[in-house]
Amino acid sequence: MAVAPPRLADYATRYEHATLQRDELGVLEVRLHSHDGPLVWGAGPHTELGYLFGDIGADPENRVVIITGTGDRFIADLDTSWVGAMTPEKWNTIYNHGRRLLQRLLEIEVPVIGAVNGPATVHAEIAVLSDIVLCAEHTYFSDAPHFRFGTVPGDGVHVIWPMLLGPNRGRYFLLTGQRIDAAQALDLGVVSEVLAPEALLPRAHALAAKLARQPTTTLRYTRDAVVQPIRRALLDNLAYGLALEGLGAHASWPAGE
Repeated sequence: MAVAPPRLADYATRYEHATLQRDELGVLEVRLHSHDGPLVWGAGPHTELGYLFGDIGADPENRVVIITGTGDRFIADLDTSWVGAMTPEKWNTIYNHGRRLLQRLLEIEVPVIGAVNGPATVHAEIAVLSDIVLCAEHTYFSDAPHFRFGTVPGDGVHVIWPMLLGPNRGRYFLLTGQRIDAAQALDLGVVSEVLAPEALLPRAHALAAKLARQPTTTLRYTRDAVVQPIRRALLDNLAYGLALEGLGAHASWPAGE
């Protein structure tokens, strides 16, 4: 019996923390949120976004994907869903969802545009792993939940930020909690364009429409070619980093992973 690929109608309303809409060109906009406000990171989005990215990647009608946030922040807040004693069972859940989150994101088979609509201090790599990264003028990037709370930054940030910033700047960024504002991010090559907030999504859609004119095979094979080195780096280091993060977990876990 043949298995049909997912259709947008099958998964558009499946996920609590994402609103999806696709235009006639096949451009899928993914807007992350909590109760239609800025996304608050916690066990909920950490669990479901990997499955969402899996559905998006398997849907052949998606030709370009835009990932953005809601309101004036991308992801800059945490809930308390992980506060309390860490157990092997609890960490196993975090470990599996953490691997799925980034692996499925990079398995999306078409170009991805990140439209960073404001501060990105929690899992900013969801945006900066995009093929094209745009940001609003008031955006800044940091790794808020890890080292400063006594947590090993091993959930992929230890791979992505040294890759983007260079080994020395990347390690400095993770160990000091450095904030990189929009202008610095442009200078460092983390983002490609800085825009007024009201211009961010229109620019993302204009770029997506231009990309969507290419043949399907060109879109898919180009995406595969440009993300393969990142996939390889995460394959080699993501599970190891998550294991170290789990081993270093304190008896009283800070708010966030």
